[in-house]
Amino acid sequence: MEIRKPNNSELEEIIALSPQALFDGTLGGVRATNEKVLNLIEPLLEKGCYYLIATENNELMGWILIGANKDQFTDQLNGFIYELFVKEKFRGRGISKGLMNVAIEHLRQEGYSEVRLSAYVGNNAIKLYEKLGFSIRTVNMKLQL
Repeated sequence: MEIRKPNNSELEEIIALSPQALFDGTLGGVRATNEKVLNLIEPLLEKGCYYLIATENNELMGWILIGANKDQFTDQLNGFIYELFVKEKFRGRGISKGLMNVAIEHLRQEGYSEVRLSAYVGNNAIKLYEKLGFSIRTVNMKLQL
């Protein structure tokens, strides 16, 4: 498995698969169009966020989107993991862990002293995040009316 930044055609494949990634990451809670996904991703890429991809035999297996995020209360800049996705047929092979480890190292080398992320309750990736040392920092709650 190779982990690196994507080329233009790989980036196009990521964008095309991002609605499915968003659907999976929100546990089926969000169905987004490609246009909506572009409206979410383009501002992140413009401010310096970037993808790392996992490939094998020139096939895209998964990706992670990382960059900076400012804490709304302290204005401190932190490393942030915006998205992590592995294609279904490649799941269970340690690809998420590999992407996370490389991403964390990139953010460490960029000078961040903390890395944050958000995940939906019930997302299986939370187990991985906890194994990597992430801890719960805030809880977002809702009341259905």
